[in-house]
Amino acid sequence: MSSTNTPQQAPVTPQLTAAPHAQPKPRALSSARTLATAGRVLRQLTHDPRTVALLLLIPVVMITLLRYVFDGSPRTFDAIGASLLGIFPLITMFLVTSIATLRERTSGTLERLLAMPLGKGDLIAGYALAFGAVAILQSLLATALSAWVLGLDVIGSPWLLLLVALLDALLGTALGLFVSAFAASEFQAVQFMPAVIFPQLLLCGLFIARDRMAPFLEALSNVLPMSYAVDGMNEVLHHTDITGNFVRDVLVVAGCALLVLTLGAATLRRRTA
Repeated sequence: MSSTNTPQQAPVTPQLTAAPHAQPKPRALSSARTLATAGRVLRQLTHDPRTVALLLLIPVVMITLLRYVFDGSPRTFDAIGASLLGIFPLITMFLVTSIATLRERTSGTLERLLAMPLGKGDLIAGYALAFGAVAILQSLLATALSAWVLGLDVIGSPWLLLLVALLDALLGTALGLFVSAFAASEFQAVQFMPAVIFPQLLLCGLFIARDRMAPFLEALSNVLPMSYAVDGMNEVLHHTDITGNFVRDVLVVAGCALLVLTLGAATLRRRTA
């Protein structure tokens, strides 16, 4: 009787592979990381005197130039000077913020920062905090010069002018952070200015009252934040007390800045393709 040897198979033991430990996602917002980001941005600004001059001195120079352009007609300066106190900070902060953020991305700094436990919300909030601190100085200089040196006739409190100017500067910061995500170069970032700023400048009521525009343009101006910035300045210019319209204008500008900052965090890219 012949026996056949059948090879015995070794028992198969399941291979247990250890799952890699997933890195915990950073919180949406951290005060420590936000302050660290703001400090880094402010340190970079101190090493760039031309940018600091652009942020702090250009609005002051422009307001002074405007005052003496209308030297023979001080009422004209009173009519548009307060409005420009809200427009100049918005424009300068938009330009500087959009270019600075884009430079972070094209140089690879943004990619390295986001590889660390740094969330997009921390980065955007840090930029907003840093440029907001600069905006306080910018608005304080321009408002103090206009109200107490150049003789801007303001019926309301100059501190309310400062509040609206500060909110306008923060709105410009938010818009600059937002549009920088869609630009591939600093030149393209500047090109966004005609698309984002100029229509608001024409429709905000600076050149003609909004209710005297064509109906479709008036309707469009009603959804643009710069219109409410100019309206808020005019409320301070003509009323001694805080009005309901002023509160509405301030809330709209602040809400638009917060909304655009949120969109900026959502659309922020690590690098430029």
